[in-house]
Amino acid sequence: MGSLAETIATEHFTAILSDMDGTIFDSTEAVVHHWTRIANELSIPPQSILSTSHGRRTIDILSLHAPHLATIDYVHHVEGLIPKLYASDAKILPGSESLIAKLTSFGTPWAVVTSGTHVLVGSWMKVMNLPLPEASVTADDVKNGKPDPECYNLGLSRVFGVPLGSEEFERIEKKKVVVLEDAPAGIRAGKAAGCTVIALLTTHTHEEAVEAGADWIVKDLSAVRAVKGDANGIDLEITGERVLR
Repeated sequence: MGSLAETIATEHFTAILSDMDGTIFDSTEAVVHHWTRIANELSIPPQSILSTSHGRRTIDILSLHAPHLATIDYVHHVEGLIPKLYASDAKILPGSESLIAKLTSFGTPWAVVTSGTHVLVGSWMKVMNLPLPEASVTADDVKNGKPDPECYNLGLSRVFGVPLGSEEFERIEKKKVVVLEDAPAGIRAGKAAGCTVIALLTTHTHEEAVEAGADWIVKDLSAVRAVKGDANGIDLEITGERVLR
């Protein structure tokens, strides 16, 4: 599983790809209420859904528990309701607002890469009063959800403005791109795409983050401080544990 060494280090990255829920903000209570309501409507024990829902696309969850509802139209409908019904149950996580503000002011390339649909992304970021980056990847854009690396490969393509699979794409130094994630499925997806992954202990355990393959483990984004940056990248001061393998 690797050994751990607590440290403070400054590293340069050419771009940031960030998960949304559990990383930028926490809507755990809202999601619990959401899936509990749907489970009750379907006469399914809520825990059977909640035990595997975090970090996964709604359409993938429905495909397992209620295949007849696993359609894009239904997913957009129910995800669009979450911020409307449960906005008060969500909160911005420490450090995320400051980091996004720095990324915006520096003009550093970054993208949101999430298992939520574009409807959910737009609604939540608006509710949280946070700016969306120019690039994003949502559940609507991929065939395979996390832990498949498709979403992060597409994120690399979009944040650098090069076609997926092209020579330009292959020349991207992927280890110099940092992925911010909280869920094991997302950590695995980021690593499979070849990126450096900083795991946040906001929703899962230290052991799960190590097992999933994280390069760094921090408590939340307050431990990831933007020192300086521009359109060519950003220097991040990371306070946490570097996983040595």
